[in-house]
Amino acid sequence: MTEGNFVDYIRIFAKSGKGGSGSVHLHREKYIAKGGPDGGDGGRGGHIILEGDKQLWTLFHLKYKQHFKAGHGASGGKQESTGKDGEDVIIKVPLGTIVKNIETDEIVFEISEEGEQKILLEGGKGGRGNSHFKSATNQTPRYAQPGVPSQEESFRLELKLLADVGLVGFPNAGKSTLLSVLTKAKPKIADYPFTTLKPNLGIVPYRDHRSFVMADIPGIIEGAAEGKGLGHHFLRHIERNSVLLFMIPADTLDIKKDFEILKNELQKHNPELLDKKYILAVTKADMLDDELLSEMKKELPTDVDTLFISSIAQTGLAELKDKLWALLQD
Repeated sequence: MTEGNFVDYIRIFAKSGKGGSGSVHLHREKYIAKGGPDGGDGGRGGHIILEGDKQLWTLFHLKYKQHFKAGHGASGGKQESTGKDGEDVIIKVPLGTIVKNIETDEIVFEISEEGEQKILLEGGKGGRGNSHFKSATNQTPRYAQPGVPSQEESFRLELKLLADVGLVGFPNAGKSTLLSVLTKAKPKIADYPFTTLKPNLGIVPYRDHRSFVMADIPGIIEGAAEGKGLGHHFLRHIERNSVLLFMIPADTLDIKKDFEILKNELQKHNPELLDKKYILAVTKADMLDDELLSEMKKELPTDVDTLFISSIAQTGLAELKDKLWALLQD
């Protein structure tokens, strides 16, 4: 999946269908000159519905189709026949899609399961026909209810990426390189910060034909929780990862300090993020000789399981996959 095809934020306009009008009709037959009222009810207007689809990983399919209008309900007919309901519009979205009210920024609902359907806007109810209004004092009512009007509103759809393992680190920590080595994904890689501007997904093959999904998330900078850098545009993706893999390069001056900064940014964004399982990988370990490696191990954080890996030399990767798999199965 390329960055240009990854869309995790979209605005849509939705309009439900209006309800059909009830019918004003009096029963007529050859030998019944003045029959009673038999006007039917109007049909319901079409709903706007969101449905979860696990085959979708992005909101890209909505990039050029952002207006949705459901069908109107048909009017009622004679002999108490009910009008046809308006056609519903079903919008398929990836799992992890959140719907927000644009005016208030409040969450309307979230789609998190395959095939889950939730009504975004209800269609208007059909009006009742004149057969409902017959009474002892009014045997032939000549009025019926109109249908309930349609609703229209704009919404914001946001995607929280659903992946097994999320890569967390500063720009240039080697996240994209690791993803490209472990999977068939081809993220943009270069020796400058913020090469990755959109999350990238890849499937990591494991033993016995098993696999798990890994997400390369754009690099964190200090102050990201307050919106600096790419801010909330990527932090929300970390919320839906089962396991977090913190990545800090071996040429970092103070690994323990950088690890605390990364954890602090996650905690400020959402304290529950640190309730997830996580491990630390010191990347670019091919730069270290045995003496440097021994010295560095003395300075590592003590509250996290740490591995030394090199994506270029492809060292430590088998052990890394084993540990990630164990955490995912725990």
